[in-house]
Amino acid sequence: MTPLQHPPTLRCLMLLEDTTVIVTESLTKIFPGPQGPSEVLRGISLNIGKGEVFGIIGRSGAGKSTLVRCLNLLERPTSGKVWIGDQEMTALTEAELRRARHSIGMIFQHFNLLSSRTAAENIALPLELIGMPRPEIQARVSELLDLVGLRERAGAYPAALSGGQKQRVGIARALASKPSVLLCDEATSALDPETTKSILSLLKDINRSLGLTIVLITHEMPVVKEIADRVAVLDRGEVVEQGRIFDVFTQPRHAVSRAFVQEVLNRDLPEILLPRLAPPGTREPSTPVIWRITFTGPSANEPILSDLVRHFDLSFNILHGHIDYIQGLPFGTLVVEAHGPVAARDAALATLAQKNLTAEVLGHVADTAAAAA
Repeated sequence: MTPLQHPPTLRCLMLLEDTTVIVTESLTKIFPGPQGPSEVLRGISLNIGKGEVFGIIGRSGAGKSTLVRCLNLLERPTSGKVWIGDQEMTALTEAELRRARHSIGMIFQHFNLLSSRTAAENIALPLELIGMPRPEIQARVSELLDLVGLRERAGAYPAALSGGQKQRVGIARALASKPSVLLCDEATSALDPETTKSILSLLKDINRSLGLTIVLITHEMPVVKEIADRVAVLDRGEVVEQGRIFDVFTQPRHAVSRAFVQEVLNRDLPEILLPRLAPPGTREPSTPVIWRITFTGPSANEPILSDLVRHFDLSFNILHGHIDYIQGLPFGTLVVEAHGPVAARDAALATLAQKNLTAEVLGHVADTAAAAA
């Protein structure tokens, strides 16, 4: 019997014995309200691997912040189970939870620093709370200040720090007790784009150097694209899609996922080119046709158009193009006018399909003379 064929609870335990570090099973959360109960999470089941950066993305109200707070039981789920490591968090007493949270760091959108404490003192706080000896605290704080690049700001109070520096203090504080899991709740939402990039770079370095599992809650798809290995898309308290970042970006299946991807990889035909498309049914099939060719992975490095010109005696007018890199793999689109006999164009489309390339027929050219010009 394979793990997927076992009952859910046993399956979760088997996965934990492998490389999975966080498991949620049928997680629900219901809040009371003046209009009646509100179900914020609806049966969330996730497996997050050891050393993985896992993104959870959703619009405001999708339930993502509630979900991350259920992982460390700051919010207790209404039903369902949570495992972190080999511990079933939902079965622990409050005293056991306090001990278990030492292995779970958390950083927040608005930093949550104590204004009366310096950067170094903020980092030291969780170590003081667990009774670590002062010399060990000082050594650990010094190490963390170096890790986040703030040694020269150790004595500065939060009011004297920039947003990026405050978040670096927050990251250092979250790492103080050497956790195996780091939960990030909208950690870059209050930062400008340049600072966001530096914080994501720091998190990526921490993930690689410490082997830390990072769960990244965000409503910004560029953040997920920059750092995550896999992503779960939340909508109205449900996971509507999850998978590798490259797969979700290049082949989003759900409307919510497609909307998020569109914000990063705009594949729409530019408005200035729309007049080139003839209204449906108004042109003969023999007129030039407009294709959008999608390149993924190794195919992005092949001379596709020159091969089509050589083998099918077609000619192309390139109208628009874009290429990006997702997890180090190229992904691009190219919009072209294809000129040539209908049979040759059909044969070229078949060849593209054989090469696992997507070619969409957007329409025929509205004005052949204008296209030629």
